[in-house]
Amino acid sequence: MAPESIKEALKERGIRLTRQRQILLDLIDSSGKHLDAEQLYRMARERDPKLNRVTVYRTLKLLKESGLVDELDLMHYDGDQHYYETRRKQEHAHVVCLSCGKVEEFFGDPLQKLRRQVENTLGYEVAIARTEIGGYCPTCQVTRQEELERASQAPGGERRRHSSKRPTSRARKKKK
Repeated sequence: MAPESIKEALKERGIRLTRQRQILLDLIDSSGKHLDAEQLYRMARERDPKLNRVTVYRTLKLLKESGLVDELDLMHYDGDQHYYETRRKQEHAHVVCLSCGKVEEFFGDPLQKLRRQVENTLGYEVAIARTEIGGYCPTCQVTRQEELERASQAPGGERRRHSSKRPTSRARKKKK
């Protein structure tokens, strides 16, 4: 969302664009990443050391309720954190690698087609659509295949079963 349209949207809702709100919106919009509240808090404190955690959380709640920011769970890859991004005019899907946590955004006609199908089939008037897709990125597919091949060549010639389940949060943190 363009800075002017954000200001206009806040004004329409009777909300002042304070310095703290502007800092958070700028961080969310310009980071190029999906950031959680703690990451936003740390980054915002670098710009304004007086900013406190409560202000960040309240501001995120206000921006979300105002429809300016979306709150995402991104397949809960890293636990229960929620991530934030500014609301864009064009809907998109978040594609999350269940192995490494990489997040990519997918834009395209299939999402609009799905929206129309829901509206036509179920009679809903779709106000917002959020789509998350979990899978394995090309790099992790290769790694998974190599692991399967190594496992099939294990001593005794027994092929080990490969679990398609994601590693636990603790296991993922150890890998990092």
